Amino acid sequence: MKKQLLWGLLLAVGCPLVAQEVAYVKSDQITRWKNSDSDTLYVLNFWASWCAPCIAELPAFERITREYAGKPVKVILVSTDFRRDVEKKVKPFVRRKKLKSRVVFLDETTPNKWIDLVSPEWTGAIPATLIVCRRRGVERFFEKQLDFEALENAVAAGLNAPLR
Repeated sequence: MKKQLLWGLLLAVGCPLVAQEVAYVKSDQITRWKNSDSDTLYVLNFWASWCAPCIAELPAFERITREYAGKPVKVILVSTDFRRDVEKKVKPFVRRKKLKSRVVFLDETTPNKWIDLVSPEWTGAIPATLIVCRRRGVERFFEKQLDFEALENAVAAGLNAPLR
C-alpha cells in the first residue's frame, strides 16, 4: 500500500515536468517549413494568448493533431505574443490547456520582416493559418478563425494532393 501511495505521489509530482517546452524560433524557421522537401503537410497557426478567436479555434487544431497522428501532418501553433509574456502568459496557458500540438514562439521584433514570409496576402491579423507542403504543391492561407470542418477539409485536401 505504501509503495502504491509513493508511486502515485511521484507520478502526480512528475506530471508537470512532462509539459511541452515552448521553443523560441526565428522567421527563417518559417522558410524551412515552407521549403521542406519532405512529404509532411505543415499546418502553421499564428495565434496569441490574448486573442479570443485564436483561443476559440485551438480545439480544432488539437483535434487535427490527434486524428492525424501517424500521418505526415504537423500542427505547429506559432505564438505571436509579446516576448515579455512568454514565461508568464504563454507557457502557463499551454500547460493549463494541456496543448498537444507543438507550440513555438516567433522570436522576432518586427512583424514586417516575417509576415510576407508566411503569405503576401496576410495583413497581419490573427488568427491566421498556413497549410503548406512543397512536395505536394500545397500552399493555402487563411486569415480568419477556422472551425474543425474547414480545417479538416483543407488538411485532407492537402494530404490527397499528389507528391511531385
